[in-house]
Order: sequence, then C-alpha cells, then structure tokens
Amino acid sequence: FTPAPRVPSSTPPSARKREGGLTPCGRDTASQRAVLGERMDDLPRMLPHLQITSPPETCPNSPRHAPNAPLPSTTTPRKRSAASPASPVPTSCDRFIPNRGAFDIAVSKFEIARRCDAENARHDYNASPAKEEYKRELASTLYHGQAASNRVLAFKSTHTSSPRSSAAPATPTESLRALYTLNKDSLNTPKRFLRRIPQMAERILDAPDLIDDYYLNLLDWNCDNILVIALGSAVYLWNNTDGQITKLMQEPPDSGFDVTSVSWAPGGKQLMVGTSRATVELWDTVALKRVRTLEGHSARVGALAWANAHHCTSGSRAGEMRHHDTRAPPHSVAAAKAHQQEVCGLKWSSTHGSGGSRLASGGNDNLLCIWDDRLTTAPQLQLARHTAAVKALAWAPWQRHLLASGGGTADRMIRFWNASTGQCLNAVDTHSQVCALQWSHHDKEIVSSHGFSHNQLILWRYPSMVKLAELSGHTSRVLHLAQSPDGVTVASAGADETLRFWKIFNGPGAKGRDETDLRNGITEARTIR
Repeated sequence: FTPAPRVPSSTPPSARKREGGLTPCGRDTASQRAVLGERMDDLPRMLPHLQITSPPETCPNSPRHAPNAPLPSTTTPRKRSAASPASPVPTSCDRFIPNRGAFDIAVSKFEIARRCDAENARHDYNASPAKEEYKRELASTLYHGQAASNRVLAFKSTHTSSPRSSAAPATPTESLRALYTLNKDSLNTPKRFLRRIPQMAERILDAPDLIDDYYLNLLDWNCDNILVIALGSAVYLWNNTDGQITKLMQEPPDSGFDVTSVSWAPGGKQLMVGTSRATVELWDTVALKRVRTLEGHSARVGALAWANAHHCTSGSRAGEMRHHDTRAPPHSVAAAKAHQQEVCGLKWSSTHGSGGSRLASGGNDNLLCIWDDRLTTAPQLQLARHTAAVKALAWAPWQRHLLASGGGTADRMIRFWNASTGQCLNAVDTHSQVCALQWSHHDKEIVSSHGFSHNQLILWRYPSMVKLAELSGHTSRVLHLAQSPDGVTVASAGADETLRFWKIFNGPGAKGRDETDLRNGITEARTIR
C-alpha cells in the first residue's frame, strides 16, 4: 500500500486528526477519498504476493476459535549453528506398555494359578507335601526353570539362547563336541533313581481271634526271621523263610486266660510273654517249652521291652514297671511307678547293653517318661505334651537320643524328642489315631499305623515329614507293627483279624530303586493257623 501523506508538524493536533481520520460528523473529506482510491487501484497488483489462509468451514467468521488451531509463537527462534549436531528429542510415556514377546503367557498363567492352589492346600489336611514337591519338579522340568522366576509382564526380553536351541554344528566333529558339552554336567551329578513303593500288601495272612485292644502289644519279629503273634490265648510262630507255622502255647478257651504282650529277646531264641493273670512267662522257642514264670505284678502285663540279652522290663495296667534279670533266682531287680494308669508302651534305646541306654515308657495317663539305665525309682524326664494315651514309641537307629512317640485318638500327633534335654524337635498332626511306629534301619524314614478314620499306614521322610506313601488295605485300625531283620518288610496286624506284609523300606545298599519286586503285590490268602 502507498503510505498516506503526512501532515506537517506545524499543523495543530486537531487539524491532524480531522485530516487523517473521520470528521466529527462522520463524513469523508475529499483528500481521504483520493488516498483510498489510490490504494484500491494498487490492490490487484499486490494480490500475487499475499498468502491468505482461509478459516475452517465450520467457523468462517472467527478463525481464532477454530479447533486444533496452532497458537502463534511469541518467541524469536535462535539461529542454530551448522556445526552443532541436533540434540535428541526426549521421549516420555504416560503408561507401561509390555512387550508380549518377552514373556510366556502359559508360564504366567501357571504362576497365578499356583498361588491359588497353595492357598487351598493350606486348608486341606489331606494335601500331601510329596504331591506339592512333585508339582514343583514337574513345573521346573516343563518350563525349563522359568516358572520360579517368570514375570507376568516384561518390558524387554531377557532370555538368552541356550546351546540346545542353537543351530546344529555343520561338521560331525563340532556335533560331537556340542553333545559332550551339553551332557558334561549331567555326568557329574549323581543319577536319581525312581523309587517304587508297592501300594498293595505282598502277603496277607488270616489272624483270627486277634484281640482288638489298643493298649496291648501282640506282634514282634526276631533276628532269625521268625514272627510271633498272639491270638487270644494262643501264641504262634511263623517262619518267613519257609512259611512254617508253629504253635508255641495254647490255653483252654474257657479259662479266661489271654496273652496280652509278646517280645523277643535280642538273641532270637527266648520269648517273653505277658498274660492277663499278671504274670510274665519266659519261653524257649527252640525246645518249645516254658523256662520260668516271673511274678510281681498286680494287673495284666500289656507292655514288654528287652534291655539286653538277660534284662527285661514289663509294665502293667496298674501303672507299675518291673525290671527282671532272667538269670537270677530273685528275678525282680527294681520296680518303679511313674504312671497313674496303664503302661501301654515300653521301648529301650539299645538292645546290646551299651552304656547310656534309655528307656521310654508311655501310659494311658498321657505321659511320656524317659528313664536312664540306672533303674531309678523316678524318671529322668516326664513329658506331658500328648493329650491322649502314648503307646507308639520308636528310637531312631541312626541317632542316639532321637525318640518318636504317637498319641491316641484325642491327640493324633507324632512327636520327635531329644531324650537328653526333653525338647520337642518336631510334631505333625496325622488326623488319625497313632497305634504304632517303626523307623527304617537304612534311611531316615519312619512308618506309622493308624486307626479311625483312615486305618492306613503312612510312610514319612524325616525330618521334613513328607508323605512318601499311604498304604490302605486294612478295614479296621492297624494296632501293631513289626519289622523284618533285613529292614525291608513291615508286618501290620489289624483289628480286622488280618496280618499283612508290606515291602516299603530300602534294603542295605539300596539307592532308591525297588529292584527285587516289580509286581503289584501278592495277595496270597492263607491262615496262620
């Protein structure tokens, strides 16, 4: 546009206002119309040099209110040097976007479901720790160790390619080198053998007239592989080597006489028999005759235990215990009474007469007493943690002062004790009456027999107390347990009048594989009579 002519400075301000704008009355002057005409004539000539931005159609009259219109910048941009490189523009994210290719959806789903299963397992008393261990091993194998540390969401991939997933070598030499490298670690680690525990009894014998009494001890197995069992008023010997059955003694059925306990001497030739007449009889099993009768009790003798080849301890329903020397004419060596009710469990820690032996006694008064070998009248320790009768007692053969005890129906606990200090090392709730306990001679395992409500045998791993097997077959409570001299087979006698043999322990030198019996069990029905 052509600039308007300036009015000389000598013109008064009022005159300059009237010449450069509107008159007070609003009418154009002649000079203003001339200037406006000149500007209008120059407009077509300047149009090609103008850049006119049309406003959006939605708002043609107000371009400053158009949506998403950029605001004009009020700062003067600085001139960038050509030598300086462009600085990186920082990026910012307002949320976490995971990389789905960096994690395994199946493993993540397994991790979420496993926590729910663990929560449910805590409220289920039948959940076996062995099954949980199997699940962990299976998950580690299937997911190549990722299940323990896999994240549900991952930002970037952290997995590295393993030698197994890499491409095969091109030459045979490289192929052999790769195979050796992959299997080098497995050769150094010891091989794990899968142990098979038969779920069925190897042999079943009929045992009629077996007294259904929790407080009696009617089964034992000696070092010559001969098992003794008391059935009513009779005592039978069964040779596991040749299957021969021998009747040791028999009283008339109407005599009111019952055998209430049996126990083999360490040598395997003599047998101690407790009776309902408050007497203890010593028998020679080779000559099949009674050697002598030991008296002194005032009630039936329900528990017997040998300290060595010549000394034996007996416990009666009156709560008294007597120590006998089978060689001396006055057989009674000492007497003690620490229980107020029937003594139903007796067990010496050593059957070889070594110094420092201890005697454990359990009674119907829920007490567990520990005695030393000095035969004192008072127990060394008196433990009252059980809430029911303590019949099941077992000393660990591989640890001198470790004792296991089991409680009755109101207690249902298996407890492990330090016999030197009286400290309870561990306890597990079996949810069933504990009738008998037997330690393995070769492994840190223990088997327990139970009554109501499952009537089963349970094999435990010590000290984790993981269930290795649950053996069912008895239809009534399993009252007695005995172990073979080789430490492999366990015999169980139940109130269902059956005697069952289970091959559940490892033998000497075994590495966890049951190589001697690959059958599901032999159910040979025979009568012990």
